[in-house]
Amino acid sequence: MDKYYIPFFIAVAIAYLATPLVRWFAIKVGAVDVPKDDRRIHKKPMPLMGGLAIYIATIISMIIYIDPIDKGIISIMVGATIIVITGVIDDIKPLSAKVKFLAQIVAAFILVWGDIRIEFISNPFDKVDGMLILGALSTPITIFWVVGITNTLNFIDGVDGLAAGVGSIASMSLLFVASINGYTSVAIMSAIIAGSAFGFLPHNFNPAKIFMGDTGALFLGYMLSVIAIKGVMKSVAAIGIAIPILVLGIPIFDTTFAIIRRVINKKPIYEADKGHLHHRLLKRGLSQKQTVLVLYTISVFLGVSAVILTDAKPSTAVMILGGIFSVSILAAARKRIVAGKKAKERNK
Repeated sequence: MDKYYIPFFIAVAIAYLATPLVRWFAIKVGAVDVPKDDRRIHKKPMPLMGGLAIYIATIISMIIYIDPIDKGIISIMVGATIIVITGVIDDIKPLSAKVKFLAQIVAAFILVWGDIRIEFISNPFDKVDGMLILGALSTPITIFWVVGITNTLNFIDGVDGLAAGVGSIASMSLLFVASINGYTSVAIMSAIIAGSAFGFLPHNFNPAKIFMGDTGALFLGYMLSVIAIKGVMKSVAAIGIAIPILVLGIPIFDTTFAIIRRVINKKPIYEADKGHLHHRLLKRGLSQKQTVLVLYTISVFLGVSAVILTDAKPSTAVMILGGIFSVSILAAARKRIVAGKKAKERNK
């Protein structure tokens, strides 16, 4: 296991030591988030760009521990650098959503150039070959996946330590999945990303000294989308597509509901609001730390479920997914009912 835990702890150390330097740099260049509305939970100016420390730790550790540095790894690093440069600029002076999306699409195209793409979707009900070959749809589906997941971490980055912690848990889950599938280099990469996020966390956990900003949230989302493709979607595990969706369950579901909510309310999907999971938990009276720990617990549960699915029989996998889906639907329905009752009481 030293091939996993040594890169993990090296990444932890680099990120932990680099974060104070990044904090100083962020203040120097004016990358500071000043609370201007009631949506923001923090009450005082907070330096952004903490994700630069995560990026530095990840790239240095990958250069040291990933062998060989082939076309695919180079495409990952180049794409990650584009994402981080975009995030750094946005943390200093906000960019338009269109510019950020364009940069993400370019980064995704670079991955496709590096032969990192979703080539098929596994089908547990097909006993002949068990997969659906995507063919010409491979490139657009890959780009959609990368751009989508890149933004999910950004959507949940609203409470101290949430995005970094969930990102670290997801990376550890993908480490086990990649290891089971025999993808050693992907497992090492997962350990590095988990370590980089974990090393940043002491500076970001409540009360935070620095935020990761778009630099970190977009970078973590991008890297998680990549290792999901390399370590899961290239395998023929039963219900392979469900594994990364479970691992990234909280950011994916929160982002999905946020988009639906904004479409229903006829608002731009990139317009921020206070309807995210962490906002709802805070409204129920939980503190920031309690909110984060609740969401960490759910992330761990989903991650463990994903690891179990990796080696499960198709029938078992379907039962597990059905159970998780049913619980999610019941929880969402209960929230709707409670919200409806409260609305009626207010109208009275």
